[in-house]
Amino acid sequence: MTAEALEAGDLAVGEDGRARCRWGASAPEYIGYHDTEWGVPLHGDDALYERLCLEAFQSGLSWLTILRKRPGFRRAFADFRIGAVADFDESDVERLLGDASIVRNRAKIEASIHNARVAAELDGGLDRLLWSFAPASRPRPASMADVVPITPESTAMAKDLKRRGFKFFGPTTAHALMQATGMVDDHLAGCWRSTTG
Repeated sequence: MTAEALEAGDLAVGEDGRARCRWGASAPEYIGYHDTEWGVPLHGDDALYERLCLEAFQSGLSWLTILRKRPGFRRAFADFRIGAVADFDESDVERLLGDASIVRNRAKIEASIHNARVAAELDGGLDRLLWSFAPASRPRPASMADVVPITPESTAMAKDLKRRGFKFFGPTTAHALMQATGMVDDHLAGCWRSTTG
C-alpha cells in the first residue's frame, strides 16, 4: 500500500485483507465490479457498446444505481447486441420508458438506439475505433488526487464519436469508459489489483 493513498483515505482494507480503491469497497456490488471488471481490458463490439450505453445512462446518477439495474438493462436492450438494438423502433422506446428495471430517460434511451445504428455502420467496428484512442501505459495513480476526469485521449475520443454521429457521449463519459474497459488503469498503486493486473 502507498502511504500517500492511505493518508488520504483513498484505500480501504476489506474483510478479505485486500486493500482496494476506497470506492471499490463501499458496497458489495462495487467490490465485485472493482475486483473483476473495472480496469480489465474489454474487447468486442457488443461488450463495448454495452459499456458505452451504461456510461451514458450513468450521467447524473451514481454508478451503483447502474450496476443494480444492469440485469434489467441487459434484458431490455437485447443483451446490448448492436444489430438488435439498431432495429428498435418507437414502440421499443415506449416499452423502455415503461420499464422500471432501467433508468427511464427518453433522451438516453433514444441516444442508445441511435448509437447502435451508428455503431452498426462503422468500418472496422466499435472495438477497433474505441481502442484506437487508448493512451500509452503509464504508472498507476498514487492517490485519488492523481485521478483526472478528462484526458486529451478522452477528449479526442468524444470529439471523434460526435463527428461520426454518436450522441450523449462527452469527454468525461469517454474517460469513464476508458477506465472501465482497461484502456487506462486508474486502480491506485496500493490497490491489490495493482499486483494482479
